[in-house]
Amino acid sequence: MSRLASVDYEVFGHVQGVFFRKYTQKEGSRLQLVGWVRNTNWDTVEGQIQGPKEAVENMKNWLRTTGSPMSRIDKVNFTNEKEIPALEFDSFTTRY
Repeated sequence: MSRLASVDYEVFGHVQGVFFRKYTQKEGSRLQLVGWVRNTNWDTVEGQIQGPKEAVENMKNWLRTTGSPMSRIDKVNFTNEKEIPALEFDSFTTRY
């Protein structure tokens, strides 16, 4: 069985009002990850992703380089990266 990982993220740039949350939730689900995504009051998008280490790394790369078609990603901060014994969420959701 693959090791499970968890990481928090915050994406900076032109990432609100361009469906970034929707695309992030869709990509996380496609990679069979769980977690959440939300807009912040300071014009960034933040969240947490959990799942097999390889899938988490793929999602980190997607957050750095792809995003939604109309977004502009300036940088992404990843924090609290760790191995976890079990998933803490059932799905990938949008928080408000």
